[in-house]
Amino acid sequence: MPAAPGQTQIGFIGLGIMGAPMAKHLLKAGYQLKVYNRSDRPRVQEVVDAGGERVGSPKEAAEGADVVVSIVTDTPDMEAVLMGEDGAIHGVKEGATVIDMSTVSPKVTQDVAAALKEKGVNMLDAPVSGGDVGAINGTLSIMVGGDQAVFDECLPVFEAMGQNINLIGSNGAGQTTKLCNQIAVAVNNMAMAEALMLAAASDLDVQKVIDAISGGAAGSWQLSNLGSRIAAGDFEPGFMVYLQQKDLRLVLGAANDVKLALPAVSMAHQFFNIVERAGCSEEGTQALIKAYEAQAGKEARV
Repeated sequence: MPAAPGQTQIGFIGLGIMGAPMAKHLLKAGYQLKVYNRSDRPRVQEVVDAGGERVGSPKEAAEGADVVVSIVTDTPDMEAVLMGEDGAIHGVKEGATVIDMSTVSPKVTQDVAAALKEKGVNMLDAPVSGGDVGAINGTLSIMVGGDQAVFDECLPVFEAMGQNINLIGSNGAGQTTKLCNQIAVAVNNMAMAEALMLAAASDLDVQKVIDAISGGAAGSWQLSNLGSRIAAGDFEPGFMVYLQQKDLRLVLGAANDVKLALPAVSMAHQFFNIVERAGCSEEGTQALIKAYEAQAGKEARV
C-alpha cells in the first residue's frame, strides 16, 4: 500500500486535459510515475519532461506500481485500459490499489472492482470536478467510492491533486456522486444561459448584468467562471460539450435504473444536442448559449 511519496510507485494512465496536470502534481509531490496515454500528444511529453517515465501499455504502467491511477474519456475506455488485453489488471500486483478518476458508469465500476478484488487488488472510484483550472491548480473536488482503510492510505495521493476530498460510500458511490454533480452543473449552465439571453434580447450589457447578479443569490460557479467567457465570445474548452453529453447520458441511465424522472437534465441534454448539431461539440460547455442564440436570432456577447 502507499507509503511516503518517494517510496511509492504510481502507474498513471490517461494524460489528457485533466490527466496531464494531475500527473504533474504527483511528480511535484515526489511520487515516481510510469505514464501511459493512448495517443501521442504534446501533453505526454510535458509529463515526461517533468519526470514521468513513459511506457507502452496500461499493463506496463501497472507493473510494480503501488497505486494505478486512470482517467480516461468514457466507460468503454476505462474497461479497455483496466481490463483489456493489455490492461492494468494483467500487470498490477496483489495488494496494490487502482484508482479510477474517470467519469463512467457506476455499475461497470462495481464490476471492475469485483474483478480486481479477485486478484487481491483494491479499487477506489474517484471522479473529479473542477475542470482544467482545478486540475492545473491542484484544487479538484474528488468524490470517492471504496473501503475506508484503502481511502485513508491513498489520501496523500488525492491531496497532491485536489482539496475537497470525500469518501462517499462503497465502490460506485463516487461515480454516482459525480453524476449528481453533473446534474447541478448542467442545470446551472442552462439557468445561466437563459439569464444572459434575456439580458441580450433586452439590449442590456451582458457583462454588466453578470457583475450585478453574480454576487447575490443568483451567484454560481457557472456564472462567475463561464458567464464572462460567453460575454467575450470565448468558447475554448475547460470541459467539452461532447463530454458533458456523455455524462448526461450516464445520468439519465442511472435515473432510469432507479425509475427517477429528471426533466431538467433531459432538457439540458436536448439543448446540448442543438449545440452539437451546430458543430460545436469540442467547444466548452459555455457554448450551450448558442442553442438559445439560435432561437433568439441574437448573440449574448458584449
